[in-house]
Amino acid sequence: MVGSDDFNSLPTPSPPPAEQKDPPMQWGVTKPLSNAGPTDVDIQRTKELEKFLVDSGLYESAEETAKREDVLDRLKKVVKDWVKELTRLRGYTDQMVEDANAVIFTFGSYRLGVHGPGADIDTLCVGPSYVNREEDFFYVLHNILDEMEEVTELQPVPDAHVPVMKFKFDGISIDLLYASISLLVVPDDLDISNISVLYDIDEPTVRSLNGCRVADQILKLVPDVENFRTTLRCLKFWAKRRGVYSNVTGFLGGVNWALLVARLCQFYPKANPSMLVSRFFIIYTLWRWPNAVTLCEIEDNELGFSVWNPKKNPWDRNHLMPIITPSYPCMNSSYNVSASTLRVMMEQFQVGKRICEDIELNKVQWSALFEPYLFFESYKNYLQVDIIAADVDDLRAWRGWVESRLRQLTLMIERDTSGKLQCHPCPHDYVDSSNQCSHCAFFMGLQRKQGEVIQEGQQFDIRQTVDEFRHQINSYMYWKPGMEIYVSHVRRKQIPSYVFPEGYRRTRHARPASQVDKASCEGSVERVSKRKKEVDVPDLEVCEKKRQSISPQKESIGALTETTKPEVVSRDKEFNDGVIAPNHRKHTAENSDNGCCNLSSGDAYSENNEKGSSPGGTCSNEASPPQLLHNTHKEELEPNADLAMVLKSGDGEKNVMSKVEKIEIPLI
Repeated sequence: MVGSDDFNSLPTPSPPPAEQKDPPMQWGVTKPLSNAGPTDVDIQRTKELEKFLVDSGLYESAEETAKREDVLDRLKKVVKDWVKELTRLRGYTDQMVEDANAVIFTFGSYRLGVHGPGADIDTLCVGPSYVNREEDFFYVLHNILDEMEEVTELQPVPDAHVPVMKFKFDGISIDLLYASISLLVVPDDLDISNISVLYDIDEPTVRSLNGCRVADQILKLVPDVENFRTTLRCLKFWAKRRGVYSNVTGFLGGVNWALLVARLCQFYPKANPSMLVSRFFIIYTLWRWPNAVTLCEIEDNELGFSVWNPKKNPWDRNHLMPIITPSYPCMNSSYNVSASTLRVMMEQFQVGKRICEDIELNKVQWSALFEPYLFFESYKNYLQVDIIAADVDDLRAWRGWVESRLRQLTLMIERDTSGKLQCHPCPHDYVDSSNQCSHCAFFMGLQRKQGEVIQEGQQFDIRQTVDEFRHQINSYMYWKPGMEIYVSHVRRKQIPSYVFPEGYRRTRHARPASQVDKASCEGSVERVSKRKKEVDVPDLEVCEKKRQSISPQKESIGALTETTKPEVVSRDKEFNDGVIAPNHRKHTAENSDNGCCNLSSGDAYSENNEKGSSPGGTCSNEASPPQLLHNTHKEELEPNADLAMVLKSGDGEKNVMSKVEKIEIPLI
């Protein structure tokens, strides 16, 4: 065998200049898994995919594109005039007033070129050092916008993790951030990717700038921007149809999906969209979470901002699905993911993988991949969170606050049941159009963790959990009279009709065949045989008079008796009887005092009962890099897929799952 040193010492003649080849460019932190390009079949399949996306209405018209550009131009003029006026009022020279400037940048789906009709525009206003966020942006600019006739639904959110002002400008939804940088005059050609913009700024400003900086880096780090855009547009549409698109509820948002697709493009730099979509599900079904997905090396800097690093930061070890942003300071964009939402996403990846295999075998068309997930047919037990406010404006603010805290309810339920009760939050809210009060409702599917040993009559008592969640919600700084929240346990047959697209419940036999795998079919027979006879529950009066129809046919978070009507908890009443309870044929006094949720192992009619990769992990002290993909599926990758076994994962260590407190589960 010839060693590398021996090989270099051999007198080999230099090849002719015409035959010299540049070394292949490495995209990302590892070599590609495959440099294979598309075949004729792949090209045809991509054309079919693109036609499907167009027919699905994912591309906006030329008129809407022109309107967006016009709105951005008008918004740029508004912020420039705003800064000039502030400069004049603060006594600066006439020359300073003339030079005063603010620049508008876009990020998110609009900057990446994957936005669709009706999508909002994520924008960032960069202003000079003497124009601050607290007073100048959220007070002065807010009042200017509020007085403009073309601006509607103006909603400032100054206490958000990334402070934002939301509004509609001539019908176009805008999310406007603000960053004050250490310059007296902001040039029109400001390079926001330059690290100098981070000098002398605070953490909220860094987070505000990060969106634009990340979007620019993503476009620089993918081999083919157009293939990236088509693939990302496709997978975002898939995620929305399958109910796993929502950062705020613990799934993945736009930037998370963009980073996953960008890494996929680095693995397969010459693949076209149809190839990339199928390989997306292969790669991320086999990915060994919590190993991190990174587009480039994680670099630290002398500026001193916190960078994602599980070796140094104990809190970073708790992240279950780290997807790291590529610009300094590198952050985990998916810190909201919980054990329950990771489980749901892994199940959906498995479903997508199987359908893509059928597409490649010409068994089904692309439309099969985008069949909507039937959330309200997938579980037997749900939590329903009803939100009420005095008017539409109050509801908008109240809804945003409650939605931002729903993830905490998922985490608290996981904590207080030691992970044995799994939650599946629905990323959308629902509105009963027939109801006259300002109202919306969120839902959360519940099931016992698969594989748990079941004891007869075992139940989950989450009264204190719901009480804790309610108190968090009611600590809202901008609470107003009329803002109310009600949490109830409902069974599948009690789900209100307004959540269904047709306005009524579909029969179970109408469920698409692609949503039922072999395991769930085999298990359903046994589950049906064990199912207990259920009795109807009296209606729950959520609000008086006009509000009575908000949440029909549901159980309160408490054990119900056949003759007792549950009381609804308001903001001013202590929630002493909150618990999720089953519908037994007989209710005793003991049941009332110790009401719990009774879930069997087959409570969920999930589309995939196969065991996915465990989200847990421990720190490794071995010198060799960790495996990011499962060894048992190596044959499903490209011929050189063994490269995947030595992929680097940012810091080279697996994260450690957070330890949860063991809480005794009462039995009845």
